[in-house]
Amino acid sequence: MSSTELKKPNLFQSIALGGASCVFTVNFTHPIETVKTRMQVTGLSLGHTTTSLLKTEGVTAFWKGIVFAWGREASYASIKLGAYAPVRDALGAGKDAPFYLKFLAGAITGGVGSIIGNPFDVMKTLAQANEGAAKPLGTLVGDMYKNQGIAGFYRGVQANIMRAMVLNATKMACYDISKGYVADATGWGRKDVRTVFASGMVAGLAMTASVSPFDRIRTALMNQPTDKKLYNGFVDCGSKLIKENGPASLWRGFIPIWARFAPTATIQLLVIETLYDFFGFASI
Repeated sequence: MSSTELKKPNLFQSIALGGASCVFTVNFTHPIETVKTRMQVTGLSLGHTTTSLLKTEGVTAFWKGIVFAWGREASYASIKLGAYAPVRDALGAGKDAPFYLKFLAGAITGGVGSIIGNPFDVMKTLAQANEGAAKPLGTLVGDMYKNQGIAGFYRGVQANIMRAMVLNATKMACYDISKGYVADATGWGRKDVRTVFASGMVAGLAMTASVSPFDRIRTALMNQPTDKKLYNGFVDCGSKLIKENGPASLWRGFIPIWARFAPTATIQLLVIETLYDFFGFASI
């Protein structure tokens, strides 16, 4: 049976499979995210950050905030990845549809997912940026609620929505388009592991180039002390970062961001395509 004859998953089935692939993947990529967050917060180099983290806090420190990361992947990431194909199809953005329609589908699912997953993102960032002994989950959540209430869990939500829309739109649109080019150029099928891998790597590089400034601003907003406000929103934060450190600082942590995005996108897409195939669904 060809891919075009296979049934398509409904929205909830696709979100569930997307969530499973994202929760699985984050266990392997979380250490890279921790290093990236520390680099953005401290301004130190990749080598210095990694060495210092390992020497002063131990190997387990690379998985600080993993519980919040699981929550983030099960909420935000499951929607941005899993809902993409159903939303794309609802918009009429089929195989040969223009890039902007696929971009729009990715932006919609990324934006919606980021709103739902923002509390997990905030707590994950604070846990990863915290130097020294890891704070208990209850302590981190309790301190945030005590000092800032529910609103504290949505700090940086504006930057997070914009980041998620650009990230997911770039990732899914580039992946979708790349699959067609790779398949046509090589003769591999769209569900072939080689096609998925190559397209995922292309998507990872495109994501890093477009998302780094949004990621830098989001990290700064989310890492503000729980009892103090340093920035008044996205524009104020971006302006202050540029004024204090220069425009290039918005791409601080580019290498670890790329080192995370490329394998994350590739593994997530490989896993969800495998799950689609296992359950008899057409590929993305």
